[in-house]
Amino acid sequence: MKFVTFDDGRLGVLSEGGDGVVDLTGRLGLSAEEPLVEYMAGDYDASEYADADADYALDEVSIEAPVGRPGKVIAAPLNYENHIEEAIADRDITTDEWFSIEDKGYFLKAPSSVIGVEENIVIPFNDRRIDHEVELAFVMGEETKNADNEEAWENIFGYTILLDISVRGDQDRSNRKSYDTFTVVGPYVVTPDEVGDPQDLDLELAVNGEVRQSDTTSDMVYTCADVVQYASIGATLDVGDVITTGTPEGVGPLRDGDTVDAEIENIGSLSVDVEERDVSFADVDVEKHGTE
Repeated sequence: MKFVTFDDGRLGVLSEGGDGVVDLTGRLGLSAEEPLVEYMAGDYDASEYADADADYALDEVSIEAPVGRPGKVIAAPLNYENHIEEAIADRDITTDEWFSIEDKGYFLKAPSSVIGVEENIVIPFNDRRIDHEVELAFVMGEETKNADNEEAWENIFGYTILLDISVRGDQDRSNRKSYDTFTVVGPYVVTPDEVGDPQDLDLELAVNGEVRQSDTTSDMVYTCADVVQYASIGATLDVGDVITTGTPEGVGPLRDGDTVDAEIENIGSLSVDVEERDVSFADVDVEKHGTE
């Protein structure tokens, strides 16, 4: 099934054919602000409604982020070999040593950076490079701690598309990647039975119609389950946490007025616009109070 959050916190599934939404909120008695989390954590079963007639046409609803404020957004750095080489060449990394989850760990993105596919990416500074990254992401459906490989796969509820937007520079990753609107998630969360092998999916990103990133998830250094295993050693993964798995080569800058289109096989596609604030990073005045 393809789950969709829409119209101020309602939960639905796409109808057969994919052009309509079956509203689960009333049918299942969902009431939480995060209906997908409520569904995953509760004793609910939407399968009987998978073939129901649509309540709304898909183009009549406003699609939101599947989880509007996840407890954690966990991100795997440099998880495609070709992007590791690209990052070294681009001096985002200044050494040729191996960088991996095992070496450097994961990083966190602020939950407040999450938006849905019908909102715009907002560039915070007009004098800094802001880059796009397309990634396969997934939503945890079970509380997970110290998972082995089998448990890791079983505890993934479903897969989605994530755009990881980044300010380039020397600041900590979690800083540069946590600005408002810098984590675009959606449009759907697709259950594993419809996705097939998550380690063999084509993914692509284009800016203004120009393809910049095109690869397959089979080129990941660490699988989705590997990332869950590693992350669950140090932190308890909660229902609704979003985990994203890194990006392939082709990362490039975004500018005011751009349109970003992304697609992942068996999951879906999204299109978002880019706008720019009239603010210069160099002109930001932060007063420091030190001690003598």
